[in-house]
Amino acid sequence: MRHKNFIAYALIRAITWPFGFFPYSWLRAIGNAFGLVAYRFLHRYRKRALSNLALAKELNLSNEEAIAIAKQAFQNLAITCLEYPKLWQQQDLSKALICENPEEATRIYKEGKGAIFFCGHFANWEILFLDASSRMKGIAIGKPIQNTFLYHWIVSIREKNGGRIVRPQNAIKEGLRALRQGQFVGIVGDQGMPSSGYSSLFLGRTAWTSTAPALLAYRAKCPIIFATAHRTPSGYRICYADPIWPDLEAPMEKEIPRMMDRLLCMLQDEIKRHPGHWLWQHNRWKQQTPQNVYKPFRHDSLCIILPQNKDEFHAIVPHLQTLKEIYLKDFLVLFVPEQYKDIPLIAADETIYYQSPSELFRIDLRFKLVFDFTHNFKIDSHYRKLSALNVLTLKQLQALAARHNPQNLSEVFQKALCRPGSTWQPESIHAL
Repeated sequence: MRHKNFIAYALIRAITWPFGFFPYSWLRAIGNAFGLVAYRFLHRYRKRALSNLALAKELNLSNEEAIAIAKQAFQNLAITCLEYPKLWQQQDLSKALICENPEEATRIYKEGKGAIFFCGHFANWEILFLDASSRMKGIAIGKPIQNTFLYHWIVSIREKNGGRIVRPQNAIKEGLRALRQGQFVGIVGDQGMPSSGYSSLFLGRTAWTSTAPALLAYRAKCPIIFATAHRTPSGYRICYADPIWPDLEAPMEKEIPRMMDRLLCMLQDEIKRHPGHWLWQHNRWKQQTPQNVYKPFRHDSLCIILPQNKDEFHAIVPHLQTLKEIYLKDFLVLFVPEQYKDIPLIAADETIYYQSPSELFRIDLRFKLVFDFTHNFKIDSHYRKLSALNVLTLKQLQALAARHNPQNLSEVFQKALCRPGSTWQPESIHAL
């Protein structure tokens, strides 16, 4: 694996090396072209972006608008990737990175106080740490990637102005130390974190977020500064919002959500102004942890299509609650035959009644996972062409669960979708 990682790293460096000498305007033009190619061929990321956009209630996008913004998001990501060799090669970034209003942050730093800089995966988020570390001492939280050779190169870019990258597992300890020494801490804080105890509506959908920025601010008595970067013809323009200071008179359990709400509100406003500059390809709204549902079925938006056949319908309905328990917090849509409209079913975000199978073939970009309990083989290809990453039939679920000897349909759902020890226990444990 190490040998393969080195070959991949060497190829990436060799292919991208010339881009380090191109002006930013060229990189943007090339990135726009590469982004459209990536949108076409990176199916999984395209589907995730389209589904996320379709489900962002506060944007209220048509399918056409969602597709246009998804393409812009791929172009934005391609430009960001092409700029890594540029940032590595360019020794003096002062002319390319212009901070409009560093005065307040500089004043706080000169007074010997720490500060937390908070941003999202917006435009090129790497720019913010490079700019701040050129004027102040500080650290940033960075999650490693699998290819250690590539990761060390990325870290060398991030640390070129004297800043230091620390891993997430050391974030609180290293962050408090840096803040108490009067340094800054940089956090890209828009990752989905279902293990967190804090959630809020983000663009109209429930999202889980790490409270590390607010926790550090409260414990170190330091402000949080929301930072943004926007592309200009010759580089980037950076802007800082007014500092958010913790109210130390308020209880921590109330103050942390207050600060997080303000930060995420600022980020949402920025995304609404420039939706194509945000990283729609990541799992911002994930609700499941790896300890529960298997990865292929761990999606935040799904639909369940119930059959018209009377016997099949009534055989499935008593076990729908098990599916609801597995996907308790996820976005759920039910497709129900019109003739069963008066039958009580599980709670769903939306229930769509249909009379004819032809009504099932909607152009709906929301669903990443489809449970198809009909026998219409065309449903699979239809929804996979949209945003579905997986389409599961009852027969497939039964095959997945067979090795665990399910006794009923509820156990089929549990044993096909969930890890042992989560919603069900292996027989060896029951026997103890």
